[in-house]
Amino acid sequence: MLVNLYSEALINLLFEKSDDFFGIYDLSEKHFVHVNPAGVQMLGFASEQALLADPVRSRSIRTQPLPDEDRNRLIEQLLRDGHYEERTPIGRQNGQMFWGHLIISTFVVYDRPYALVQLIDQEPLHQAERELENSVRRYQGIFSNATIGIIVCNQQGQIVSANQLAEQLFGYAPNELMALTIEQLVPRKVSSYHEKLRQSFNENPQVRAMGHNRDLHAQRKDGSVFPVEISLSYFRLEDELHAVAYIIDITFKKEAERQLLAHRDHIERLNADLEHKVADRTQALMTTLEQLEHSKDELAKALVVERELGELKSRFVSMASHEFRTPLTVVLTSAALIERYASSEHQSNRQKHLDRIRASVNHLNDILEEFLSVDKLEEGKVVAHPVEVVVSQLVGETVADMQSLLKPGQTIHTELSCPISVWIDPSLLRKIMVNLLSNAVKYSGPGSTVTLRVACANGQMRLAVEDQGVGISKEDQEHLFERFFRAQNVTDISGTGLGLHIVGRYVELMGGQVSLKSELNQGTSVTLFIPYENHSLD
Repeated sequence: MLVNLYSEALINLLFEKSDDFFGIYDLSEKHFVHVNPAGVQMLGFASEQALLADPVRSRSIRTQPLPDEDRNRLIEQLLRDGHYEERTPIGRQNGQMFWGHLIISTFVVYDRPYALVQLIDQEPLHQAERELENSVRRYQGIFSNATIGIIVCNQQGQIVSANQLAEQLFGYAPNELMALTIEQLVPRKVSSYHEKLRQSFNENPQVRAMGHNRDLHAQRKDGSVFPVEISLSYFRLEDELHAVAYIIDITFKKEAERQLLAHRDHIERLNADLEHKVADRTQALMTTLEQLEHSKDELAKALVVERELGELKSRFVSMASHEFRTPLTVVLTSAALIERYASSEHQSNRQKHLDRIRASVNHLNDILEEFLSVDKLEEGKVVAHPVEVVVSQLVGETVADMQSLLKPGQTIHTELSCPISVWIDPSLLRKIMVNLLSNAVKYSGPGSTVTLRVACANGQMRLAVEDQGVGISKEDQEHLFERFFRAQNVTDISGTGLGLHIVGRYVELMGGQVSLKSELNQGTSVTLFIPYENHSLD
């Protein structure tokens, strides 16, 4: 009947040659009656017959089919307007989701309404949008909020970008640096020489530190000069070279070095005085020995005095060596020296920055592993490797490893319904469980119960972790799987905001889906659906 209704050329164009999904939907029976080969392949079916026989996809290609009331309302709108478009999640046969642009037009055949459904796969566009958003956030985290000054200039020395700390270091208002050249930020007496150095760098750009054992200085807006450490890197944008300067104000460091040198000179003077005293005492001892040469008792006394003097000198040398070694080899020596300047009018600000430095060093050690994981995921170095796994054994080992993290009275309750061995990546599955259980334990109080449920059926594993913790607000739940995001009610608890992001990426690698439900002060439930095979690879 359809062949009689449409020209053979139109059917060949839309249904045989198009790369988009095209289907004819019976609005009376509310199901598809015809889908082109590209559409069958897009939804992951082996044939059109298999798609039309599917009780779900034959009626709706959305990830979540509309309720009957909403579907009837949409059909009424179609019959009235004749056209409808939207951007919506689309579900494939294997459970995977992608974003599609849905275009629907209606027509009538023998007084029976039909709809021509076109679906355009927009997942590449959606992925590009996510990557752009991630790039912007990385830029803000690395450049805008960096704890050192960063300035970017072009080959002519014109400043094209500067972060907040650079503006503060040089005393300029926001965006005011972009009207200057880099030579305006160096002392006037060396600005012409600096221009030659910039030209030399343009001819042979290298990532390196500036100065080469020379003291470097920079000039603020008010004309004052301060000591700096500067490192250079570069990049090319549209075939034009751009130089990047990383700038650190070392005023406090220079003062600390001056104090350290003065302290060293004082110790050297003390050492010289002591050596002189030792020499004098030794001479006195020799005189005494000559006088008491024939007296054993007096000789013994003189030897004791000499031994005591030697031990005194050894203890002094050891102490002085330790005092020199510590400020030169321990990272926090400079901070300790700065804290001694109690009379400085800027002492409160210095103390605040010292506390932040110490806290940052400790925090970096805690999040290193998670960043490495995110970096490997971003670079595509993580790949799922399914092997035959006894789920009950893997769950038992994982829960046993978590016992050391439990608070007083906390327990982990497991419910397993997975009697068969399955083919799945055990490493990724274990990391997922560890992340979810760690979060559940951390955000739940003492005496609470964390429940882990695992069920296997019809080639799909359902894994759920439920806790009785602080819960998450509706507003924050929308962003939980984003990198670095943390809910407002747990900012006082240590964490990186990477755990759920990594879980989501691991689940995606395994072809699964993840969902989350939570209520404030009631608890949180995270549920995963991961496909698996229940037979050997052979």
